[in-house]
Amino acid sequence: MTQDDAHDPDKPHVPVLLRPLLAAVAPVTGVWLDGTFGAGGYTRGLLEAGADKVIGVDRDPLAFEMAKGWAGTYGDRLVMQPGVFSRMDEYASDLDGIVLDLGVSSMQLDQAERGFSFMKDGPLDMRMSQDGPSAADLVNGAAEEDIADILFRYGEERASRRIARAIVKAREEEPITTTLRLAKLIESCLPRAKPGQSHPATRSFQALRIAVNDEYGELYQGLMAAERALRPGGKLAVVSFHSVEDRMVKRFLTARAGKTGNANRYAPAAEEDAPQFTLTSRKAIAADDEELADNPRSRSAKLRVAVRTDAPAGEIDANELGMPQLREARR
Repeated sequence: MTQDDAHDPDKPHVPVLLRPLLAAVAPVTGVWLDGTFGAGGYTRGLLEAGADKVIGVDRDPLAFEMAKGWAGTYGDRLVMQPGVFSRMDEYASDLDGIVLDLGVSSMQLDQAERGFSFMKDGPLDMRMSQDGPSAADLVNGAAEEDIADILFRYGEERASRRIARAIVKAREEEPITTTLRLAKLIESCLPRAKPGQSHPATRSFQALRIAVNDEYGELYQGLMAAERALRPGGKLAVVSFHSVEDRMVKRFLTARAGKTGNANRYAPAAEEDAPQFTLTSRKAIAADDEELADNPRSRSAKLRVAVRTDAPAGEIDANELGMPQLREARR
Protein backbone atom coordinates (compact mmCIF):
# COMPACT_ATOMS: atom_id res chain seq x y z
CA MET A 1 0.00 0.00 0.00
CA THR A 2 1.34 3.44 -0.89
CA GLN A 3 1.20 6.46 1.36
CA ASP A 4 -1.43 7.96 -0.90
CA ASP A 5 -3.59 4.89 -0.42
CA ALA A 6 -3.27 5.24 3.32
CA HIS A 7 -4.70 8.73 3.19
CA ASP A 8 -7.50 8.11 0.67
CA PRO A 9 -10.61 7.28 2.75
CA ASP A 10 -12.49 6.03 -0.31
CA LYS A 11 -9.87 3.45 -1.30
CA PRO A 12 -10.13 0.01 0.31
CA HIS A 13 -7.32 -0.67 2.74
CA VAL A 14 -6.18 -4.30 2.67
CA PRO A 15 -4.51 -5.11 5.99
CA VAL A 16 -1.82 -7.69 6.65
CA LEU A 17 -2.94 -11.36 6.72
CA LEU A 18 -6.59 -10.54 5.91
CA ARG A 19 -6.98 -13.52 3.56
CA PRO A 20 -5.63 -16.17 5.97
CA LEU A 21 -7.49 -14.55 8.86
CA LEU A 22 -10.85 -14.78 7.11
CA ALA A 23 -10.08 -18.37 6.15
CA ALA A 24 -9.13 -19.27 9.72
CA VAL A 25 -12.32 -17.84 11.25
CA ALA A 26 -14.76 -18.93 8.51
CA PRO A 27 -17.68 -18.93 8.38
CA VAL A 28 -17.99 -15.28 9.40
CA THR A 29 -21.48 -14.66 10.82
CA GLY A 30 -23.13 -12.66 13.58
CA VAL A 31 -21.65 -9.71 15.45
CA TRP A 32 -17.90 -9.06 15.41
CA LEU A 33 -15.68 -6.47 17.07
CA ASP A 34 -12.63 -5.00 15.34
CA GLY A 35 -10.61 -3.70 18.29
CA THR A 36 -8.09 -1.86 16.12
CA PHE A 37 -10.26 -0.20 13.48
CA GLY A 38 -7.48 1.94 11.93
CA ALA A 39 -8.15 2.39 8.23
CA GLY A 40 -11.03 -0.09 8.40
CA GLY A 41 -9.46 -2.94 6.43
CA TYR A 42 -10.41 -5.78 8.76
CA THR A 43 -13.86 -4.31 9.36
CA ARG A 44 -14.58 -4.16 5.64
CA GLY A 45 -13.24 -7.66 5.17
CA LEU A 46 -15.49 -9.06 7.90
CA LEU A 47 -18.57 -7.27 6.57
CA GLU A 48 -17.91 -8.48 3.02
CA ALA A 49 -17.32 -12.02 4.35
CA GLY A 50 -20.77 -12.18 5.93
CA ALA A 51 -20.73 -10.53 9.37
CA ASP A 52 -24.16 -9.16 10.29
CA LYS A 53 -22.55 -6.28 12.19
CA VAL A 54 -19.05 -5.08 13.06
CA ILE A 55 -18.24 -2.79 15.98
CA GLY A 56 -15.09 -0.87 15.10
CA VAL A 57 -13.11 0.38 18.11
CA ASP A 58 -10.26 2.88 17.94
CA ARG A 59 -8.69 5.37 20.32
CA ASP A 60 -7.57 7.62 17.46
CA PRO A 61 -10.31 10.15 16.49
CA LEU A 62 -8.75 10.45 13.03
CA ALA A 63 -9.64 6.83 12.21
CA PHE A 64 -13.38 7.47 12.21
CA GLU A 65 -12.97 10.84 10.53
CA MET A 66 -11.22 9.14 7.60
CA ALA A 67 -13.89 6.43 7.42
CA LYS A 68 -16.73 8.87 6.80
CA GLY A 69 -16.31 8.55 3.03
CA TRP A 70 -17.20 4.85 2.98
CA ALA A 71 -18.78 3.91 6.32
CA GLY A 72 -22.30 4.86 5.19
CA THR A 73 -22.19 2.11 2.58
CA TYR A 74 -22.78 -0.45 5.32
CA GLY A 75 -25.58 1.39 7.12
CA ASP A 76 -26.28 0.14 10.64
CA ARG A 77 -24.13 -2.96 10.05
CA LEU A 78 -21.13 -0.81 11.04
CA VAL A 79 -20.90 0.80 14.47
CA MET A 80 -17.90 3.05 15.17
CA GLN A 81 -17.03 3.08 18.87
CA PRO A 82 -14.40 5.53 20.18
CA GLY A 83 -12.32 3.93 22.91
CA VAL A 84 -9.67 1.35 23.69
CA PHE A 85 -9.95 -2.38 23.04
CA SER A 86 -8.99 -3.14 26.64
CA ARG A 87 -12.55 -2.03 27.49
CA MET A 88 -14.27 -3.92 24.68
CA ASP A 89 -16.43 -5.89 27.10
CA GLU A 90 -18.00 -2.57 28.11
CA TYR A 91 -18.98 -1.93 24.48
CA ALA A 92 -20.38 -5.36 23.63
CA SER A 93 -20.98 -8.89 24.92
CA ASP A 94 -21.80 -12.34 23.47
CA LEU A 95 -19.70 -11.53 20.43
CA ASP A 96 -19.27 -14.02 17.60
CA GLY A 97 -15.73 -12.87 16.95
CA ILE A 98 -12.98 -10.37 17.77
CA VAL A 99 -10.02 -9.29 15.65
CA LEU A 100 -6.98 -7.32 16.85
CA ASP A 101 -4.19 -5.97 14.64
CA LEU A 102 -1.38 -4.87 16.95
CA GLY A 103 0.60 -3.03 14.29
CA VAL A 104 0.87 0.75 14.10
CA SER A 105 -1.45 2.20 11.48
CA SER A 106 0.28 3.48 8.36
CA MET A 107 -1.93 6.57 8.45
CA GLN A 108 -0.31 7.46 11.78
CA LEU A 109 3.24 6.74 10.62
CA ASP A 110 2.77 8.70 7.39
CA GLN A 111 1.69 11.93 9.10
CA ALA A 112 4.69 13.83 10.36
CA GLU A 113 2.57 15.88 12.77
CA ARG A 114 1.68 12.73 14.72
CA GLY A 115 5.31 12.32 15.76
CA PHE A 116 5.63 8.54 15.22
CA SER A 117 8.21 8.56 12.44
CA PHE A 118 11.94 9.20 12.69
CA MET A 119 12.06 9.69 8.91
CA LYS A 120 9.99 12.89 8.89
CA ASP A 121 10.37 15.93 11.11
CA GLY A 122 7.45 16.71 13.35
CA PRO A 123 6.49 17.33 16.97
CA LEU A 124 7.64 14.54 19.29
CA ASP A 125 4.13 13.30 20.09
CA MET A 126 3.35 9.58 19.46
CA ARG A 127 -0.06 9.65 21.22
CA MET A 128 -2.54 7.40 19.44
CA SER A 129 -5.47 8.97 21.28
CA GLN A 130 -4.10 12.49 20.81
CA ASP A 131 -4.46 13.22 24.53
CA GLY A 132 -2.43 12.62 27.69
CA PRO A 133 1.37 12.91 28.12
CA SER A 134 3.35 12.87 24.89
CA ALA A 135 6.72 11.38 23.99
CA ALA A 136 8.22 14.86 24.45
CA ASP A 137 6.86 14.95 28.00
CA LEU A 138 8.48 11.60 28.70
CA VAL A 139 11.83 12.40 27.08
CA ASN A 140 12.12 15.79 28.78
CA GLY A 141 10.64 14.90 32.16
CA ALA A 142 11.63 11.35 33.08
CA ALA A 143 14.72 10.47 35.07
CA GLU A 144 17.71 9.12 33.13
CA GLU A 145 17.33 5.68 34.72
CA ASP A 146 13.66 5.51 33.73
CA ILE A 147 14.38 6.45 30.10
CA ALA A 148 17.08 3.77 29.95
CA ASP A 149 14.67 1.24 31.47
CA ILE A 150 11.99 2.02 28.86
CA LEU A 151 14.43 1.79 25.95
CA PHE A 152 15.85 -1.52 27.17
CA ARG A 153 12.67 -3.30 28.24
CA TYR A 154 10.29 -2.01 25.57
CA GLY A 155 12.72 -1.63 22.67
CA GLU A 156 15.36 -4.22 23.59
CA GLU A 157 17.91 -1.47 22.92
CA ARG A 158 21.33 -2.57 24.17
CA ALA A 159 22.69 0.98 24.15
CA SER A 160 19.80 2.21 26.31
CA ARG A 161 21.98 3.74 29.04
CA ARG A 162 24.20 5.56 26.55
CA ILE A 163 21.18 6.96 24.72
CA ALA A 164 19.42 7.98 27.95
CA ARG A 165 22.55 9.77 29.12
CA ALA A 166 22.76 11.67 25.82
CA ILE A 167 19.07 12.61 26.01
CA VAL A 168 19.42 14.06 29.50
CA LYS A 169 22.53 16.01 28.54
CA ALA A 170 20.87 17.40 25.40
CA ARG A 171 17.65 18.42 27.15
CA GLU A 172 19.62 20.43 29.70
CA GLU A 173 20.65 22.72 26.86
CA GLU A 174 17.24 22.80 25.15
CA PRO A 175 14.09 20.64 25.42
CA ILE A 176 13.86 17.87 22.81
CA THR A 177 10.59 18.58 20.99
CA THR A 178 10.97 17.20 17.45
CA THR A 179 11.33 13.72 16.00
CA LEU A 180 14.37 14.43 13.85
CA ARG A 181 16.32 16.00 16.70
CA LEU A 182 15.74 12.91 18.82
CA ALA A 183 16.52 10.58 15.91
CA LYS A 184 19.81 12.35 15.18
CA LEU A 185 20.70 12.28 18.87
CA ILE A 186 20.14 8.52 18.97
CA GLU A 187 22.11 8.06 15.74
CA SER A 188 25.08 9.84 17.33
CA CYS A 189 25.14 7.21 20.08
CA LEU A 190 25.24 4.17 17.80
CA PRO A 191 27.38 2.78 14.97
CA ARG A 192 26.33 3.70 11.45
CA ALA A 193 23.76 1.25 10.12
CA LYS A 194 25.00 -1.15 7.45
CA PRO A 195 23.06 -1.62 4.18
CA GLY A 196 19.89 -3.58 4.87
CA GLN A 197 19.89 -2.84 8.60
CA SER A 198 17.10 -0.90 10.27
CA HIS A 199 17.50 2.75 11.20
CA PRO A 200 19.46 3.22 14.47
CA ALA A 201 16.48 4.98 16.07
CA THR A 202 14.00 2.16 15.32
CA ARG A 203 14.17 0.41 18.69
CA SER A 204 14.13 3.62 20.73
CA PHE A 205 11.15 5.08 18.88
CA GLN A 206 9.30 1.78 19.27
CA ALA A 207 10.01 1.79 23.00
CA LEU A 208 8.82 5.37 23.50
CA ARG A 209 5.64 4.72 21.50
CA ILE A 210 4.86 1.63 23.55
CA ALA A 211 5.42 3.56 26.80
CA VAL A 212 3.38 6.61 25.76
CA ASN A 213 0.40 4.46 24.73
CA ASP A 214 0.82 1.71 27.36
CA GLU A 215 0.63 -0.81 24.54
CA TYR A 216 1.65 -3.86 26.56
CA GLY A 217 -0.78 -3.00 29.35
CA GLU A 218 -3.48 -2.44 26.75
CA LEU A 219 -2.77 -5.84 25.17
CA TYR A 220 -2.80 -7.64 28.52
CA GLN A 221 -6.10 -6.06 29.55
CA GLY A 222 -7.50 -6.48 26.03
CA LEU A 223 -6.91 -10.22 25.93
CA MET A 224 -8.79 -10.65 29.21
CA ALA A 225 -11.57 -8.35 27.99
CA ALA A 226 -11.89 -10.49 24.85
CA GLU A 227 -12.32 -13.58 27.00
CA ARG A 228 -15.19 -11.86 28.81
CA ALA A 229 -16.81 -10.46 25.66
CA LEU A 230 -16.91 -13.59 23.47
CA ARG A 231 -19.81 -16.02 23.49
CA PRO A 232 -19.09 -19.77 23.63
CA GLY A 233 -17.90 -20.68 20.14
CA GLY A 234 -16.79 -17.08 19.48
CA LYS A 235 -13.45 -16.64 17.72
CA LEU A 236 -10.46 -14.51 18.70
CA ALA A 237 -7.90 -13.62 16.00
CA VAL A 238 -4.81 -11.57 16.85
CA VAL A 239 -2.14 -10.32 14.44
CA SER A 240 1.15 -9.26 16.05
CA PHE A 241 4.30 -7.80 14.53
CA HIS A 242 7.10 -8.24 17.03
CA SER A 243 8.30 -10.94 19.36
CA VAL A 244 7.15 -9.50 22.69
CA GLU A 245 3.54 -9.05 21.54
CA ASP A 246 3.44 -12.47 19.92
CA ARG A 247 4.89 -14.04 23.07
CA MET A 248 2.18 -12.43 25.19
CA VAL A 249 -0.59 -13.59 22.84
CA LYS A 250 0.86 -17.11 22.55
CA ARG A 251 1.26 -17.53 26.31
CA PHE A 252 -2.22 -16.17 26.99
CA LEU A 253 -3.92 -18.51 24.54
CA THR A 254 -1.78 -21.48 25.58
CA ALA A 255 -2.54 -20.91 29.26
CA ARG A 256 -6.25 -20.31 28.69
CA ALA A 257 -6.44 -23.44 26.56
CA GLY A 258 -4.90 -25.48 29.39
CA LYS A 259 -1.86 -26.40 27.30
CA THR A 260 0.92 -25.17 29.60
CA GLY A 261 1.87 -28.67 30.76
CA ASN A 262 3.43 -29.76 34.04
CA ALA A 263 6.80 -28.17 34.79
CA ASN A 264 7.80 -31.13 36.99
CA ARG A 265 6.83 -34.52 35.57
CA TYR A 266 7.41 -36.19 38.96
CA ALA A 267 5.10 -33.83 40.84
CA PRO A 268 1.41 -34.70 41.12
CA ALA A 269 -0.71 -33.03 38.45
CA ALA A 270 -2.32 -29.83 39.73
CA GLU A 271 -6.06 -29.49 39.51
CA GLU A 272 -6.83 -27.17 36.62
CA ASP A 273 -9.84 -25.06 35.77
CA ALA A 274 -11.75 -25.82 32.58
CA PRO A 275 -10.04 -24.13 29.59
CA GLN A 276 -11.51 -20.87 28.33
CA PHE A 277 -10.23 -21.33 24.76
CA THR A 278 -9.53 -24.05 22.23
CA LEU A 279 -6.54 -23.50 19.95
CA THR A 280 -7.16 -23.86 16.23
CA SER A 281 -3.42 -24.45 15.77
CA ARG A 282 -0.38 -24.55 18.03
CA LYS A 283 1.62 -22.63 15.42
CA ALA A 284 1.13 -19.06 14.30
CA ILE A 285 0.01 -18.36 10.72
CA ALA A 286 2.49 -16.34 8.65
CA ALA A 287 2.24 -14.59 5.28
CA ASP A 288 2.57 -16.72 2.16
CA ASP A 289 4.81 -15.86 -0.80
CA GLU A 290 2.02 -14.00 -2.60
CA GLU A 291 1.37 -11.66 0.31
CA LEU A 292 5.07 -11.15 0.97
CA ALA A 293 5.48 -10.00 -2.63
CA ASP A 294 2.50 -7.63 -2.39
CA ASN A 295 3.18 -6.31 1.10
CA PRO A 296 6.71 -6.54 2.58
CA ARG A 297 5.31 -5.29 5.91
CA SER A 298 3.71 -8.70 6.37
CA ARG A 299 7.11 -10.39 6.76
CA SER A 300 7.08 -10.10 10.56
CA ALA A 301 3.32 -10.61 11.04
CA LYS A 302 1.96 -13.60 12.96
CA LEU A 303 -1.68 -14.58 13.28
CA ARG A 304 -3.02 -16.67 16.17
CA VAL A 305 -6.64 -17.86 16.39
CA ALA A 306 -8.58 -19.52 19.20
CA VAL A 307 -12.21 -20.39 19.92
CA ARG A 308 -13.98 -19.51 23.18
CA THR A 309 -15.37 -22.35 25.27
CA ASP A 310 -18.27 -22.13 27.71
CA ALA A 311 -15.96 -22.02 30.77
CA PRO A 312 -16.32 -18.91 32.96
CA ALA A 313 -13.90 -16.06 32.25
CA GLY A 314 -11.09 -15.71 34.73
CA GLU A 315 -7.88 -13.83 35.45
CA ILE A 316 -4.24 -14.35 34.52
CA ASP A 317 -1.17 -12.58 35.91
CA ALA A 318 0.73 -10.33 33.50
CA ASN A 319 3.99 -12.01 34.49
CA GLU A 320 2.69 -15.32 33.12
CA LEU A 321 2.49 -13.71 29.69
CA GLY A 322 6.08 -12.48 29.74
CA MET A 323 4.91 -8.86 29.74
CA PRO A 324 7.92 -6.53 30.16
CA GLN A 325 7.74 -4.75 33.51
CA LEU A 326 9.31 -1.36 34.17
CA ARG A 327 10.94 -0.66 37.48
CA GLU A 328 9.21 1.86 39.71
CA ALA A 329 9.69 5.37 38.37
CA ARG A 330 12.21 7.52 40.17
CA ARG A 331 10.12 10.64 39.87
